[in-house]
Amino acid sequence: MKPDLFNLTGKTALVTGAARGIGAGLARALGAYGADVAVNYTQAHDRAEEVAAEIRAMGRRAMVVQADVSDEAQVERMVAEVEGHFGRIDILINNAGIIFGGPAEDFSLEEWRRTFAVNVEGVFLCSKHVGRRMIARKSGCIVNIGSMSGKIVNWPFRHAAYNATKAAVHQLTKNLAVEWAEHNIRVNAIAPGYIRTELVDDVLAENPSVLSEHWGRDTIMGRIGTVDELAGSVVYLCSDSASFTTGEVIFVDGGLTLR
Repeated sequence: MKPDLFNLTGKTALVTGAARGIGAGLARALGAYGADVAVNYTQAHDRAEEVAAEIRAMGRRAMVVQADVSDEAQVERMVAEVEGHFGRIDILINNAGIIFGGPAEDFSLEEWRRTFAVNVEGVFLCSKHVGRRMIARKSGCIVNIGSMSGKIVNWPFRHAAYNATKAAVHQLTKNLAVEWAEHNIRVNAIAPGYIRTELVDDVLAENPSVLSEHWGRDTIMGRIGTVDELAGSVVYLCSDSASFTTGEVIFVDGGLTLR
């Protein structure tokens, strides 16, 4: 076995929604393993620049690029800008996502449509425009960030729209894997469980009992995860170690979906 199977040196990556949280952690991880990284953001420009600066400090190239992934014109412009800067895009991480909570009977159609626009259409649009370039080169790797919520119903919170979008992301992952295998493009997903991010910290600040009574208790490991514990799966899927892996959804959830 080659000792450098996880080495991403010479690869370029675009990570959507990478100004904070899971996206920022994954962008840093790709840089740590050798990739040059484009950090996409929608509004948090300063945060995106901080992530890019950390990647540059590792000796890698990094850029920030603004785009709303639900807007096709913005996605086209973003992809062209990243390719113009780096010369190519070898890796696409579709991480950008949003969530609105609320009971289904009171959930607004506007929020439902916005959730699907970002979480599903955004994955499709970025995959479409990066995928075309990968097809032309007969090479590429796409990793979509799904969720355990695409398999189970989170409780006690009510997130019908979010859960439905993540199930769609899992199925889209499999479809793209089948369609693009002939072009030497691998498409996979990871499905995180409860991961400690700023968003989760905000929820816990308002509902501290959720961690002990639900999230931590429901995992067979008795705790929630960290962003660093997702990084290995993504680096693996983007590297030569996963050269025979496509169409998979890898659950990184502390065993929560096992019961």
